[in-house]
Amino acid sequence: MDAAITLDERILQPFIAATNSSTLNKALENLIELARTKEGRSDLASKNMLNPTLQLCKLLSYPSSGDTLLLALKLIRNLCAGELRNQNSFMKQNGVDIVSDIISSKEIVNDSNHGGLIRMGLQVLANVSLAGEEHQLVIWNHIYTLKFLEIAKIRRKETCDPLCMIIYACIEENHELLDKLCSDRVLPLLVEIIRSASEVGFGEDWLKLILSRTCIEESYFTPIFSNLQYPPSIETTNTFTQEQSFLLSILSEMINEQLEHITLSKLFALDIFKILKTSLGVVDYASRPKSGLPTGSNDIDALGYSLCILRDICAFDPRNKEGHVDMLLSLGFIETFLDLLRELEPPSIIRKTIKHDENEETKTHLGKLCPYKGFRSDIVAVIGNCAYGRKRVQDDVREKNGILLMLQHCVTDDENPFLREWGIWGVRNLLEGNVENQRVVSELEIQGSVNLPELSNLGLRVDVDQLTRRAKLVNMA
Repeated sequence: MDAAITLDERILQPFIAATNSSTLNKALENLIELARTKEGRSDLASKNMLNPTLQLCKLLSYPSSGDTLLLALKLIRNLCAGELRNQNSFMKQNGVDIVSDIISSKEIVNDSNHGGLIRMGLQVLANVSLAGEEHQLVIWNHIYTLKFLEIAKIRRKETCDPLCMIIYACIEENHELLDKLCSDRVLPLLVEIIRSASEVGFGEDWLKLILSRTCIEESYFTPIFSNLQYPPSIETTNTFTQEQSFLLSILSEMINEQLEHITLSKLFALDIFKILKTSLGVVDYASRPKSGLPTGSNDIDALGYSLCILRDICAFDPRNKEGHVDMLLSLGFIETFLDLLRELEPPSIIRKTIKHDENEETKTHLGKLCPYKGFRSDIVAVIGNCAYGRKRVQDDVREKNGILLMLQHCVTDDENPFLREWGIWGVRNLLEGNVENQRVVSELEIQGSVNLPELSNLGLRVDVDQLTRRAKLVNMA
């Protein structure tokens, strides 16, 4: 029902007069359409339409006038979209308090059929937040008092996106507010947003931008990650939660997409390596993988995404980055991944050359199985990326007898897409400019080793000395 019948004529008059409409709802609909354009917003700003609309919102009750309230908020949202006069007027009329009180009221938050009121109210605040720091600080006060915590617990994508837009606008250029967001007081708000996104997803990139600032660029990954773990009261066989693997997947995606532009915290790299080592100890390697990431197993996904993050961290240009890989190398980084490769059963093409009976006992003896499709490729990729332009890594792999191991992974494998390409890339990086490594390859005992014609892609050929039965690496050029 149109709310006009319960409102004073003085409240209705500006809307009716501005549109020559017969009802309040019809007038609001016409004004919403007019405010969609820059010219329309400017015209309505000169007529000061924002003030009576805010007063209207204060007078409308929910749920009896819910439809009219939604229209009024939608009009305010459009009026504040890039129109500074309306944004300033919104602040002067205590619009932040009015809208925040509406969307955080128990009647609306607890009503699953609120019809988009919360989303619309958040979009109003998001548009106002884009006006500048003064506007952001007023909105932030409501964030800091956790007025929106219950809103963050609403598992709806359409609620999560505008809330994240508001938060990012506040922290983008204000490090003090960023620190407060990750403080013990406000962190529960961000944690609930991540929980909602892991359950229902998100449609816009605001959450990714927040996580990039807090987890990758700054040193807040660990407190956020820790607050997503299982509470002590829950008994589970998993070490990692769905929300934790979700967070890792988002961070992995962002680093992979923004490799050349992202600023990386050293502490973040160290934390990810710790997660990798923890996950390596809890994952079962006894079953053949059925899929790549995500697998549906929280622990396997945590392993896989942490591995992918480290793969991409190692791809950072060693000439331009600030020692992230060097720090990891001092912690036995290369040895960890070489040991992983040795513990796995050989790639499928090599297993076929090994003369063993195909029984379960033999399969177990051959080594651990990949927990997901692509696991072996990711390990080889980490070593290959790490070896690029880093003589320390080249020498370390040689001294740990890893060169032949890497050569054995220049092959195709049914469970590991692009293993051959990553293997060739890794060998190329191990040999480039390193005479000692080239000599090791040229002197490999050919007896019992796997033929690797893929080396030709590196411009190399292995010739065998018929007398010594040793291989010599020859440049085909």
